[in-house]
Amino acid sequence: MDPDYRLVMKPPSIRDYLRLRQEAGLSPKTEEQAAAGLAGAWANCHAIHDNGEVVGMGRLLGDGGWYFHVIDMAVLPQHQRRGVGAAVLTALLDRIRQQAPPGAYVNLLADPPGRRLYERHGFRETAPGSVGMAMRLE
Repeated sequence: MDPDYRLVMKPPSIRDYLRLRQEAGLSPKTEEQAAAGLAGAWANCHAIHDNGEVVGMGRLLGDGGWYFHVIDMAVLPQHQRRGVGAAVLTALLDRIRQQAPPGAYVNLLADPPGRRLYERHGFRETAPGSVGMAMRLE
């Protein structure tokens, strides 16, 4: 990661979380969703530029034992390609390595822009053996 950035192993503010989601092209969320989500994560990480702006983030959901899910990976477009996303992902995976028992299973849903990043960190597609499935409760 460029030296103009630093990582913080805590969640960003709700305001920064919502802004990052919007500006990075993720689906919008409400303040209530953001507050509950940030508080419920197993691990959080965000990146701050030297100018004080929060420019990237990622979170982990997990049971602390063997199952972990990477979510909310986002880097502002003007700060991409500077190692911020890779540094956030590495910090989250290191947290699992340090605090969870050996044998952790880590998964994620990879949108096209992030697939190369995840592959560089060892993630592989699970299909056709398993495929992601989802539903949205209204």
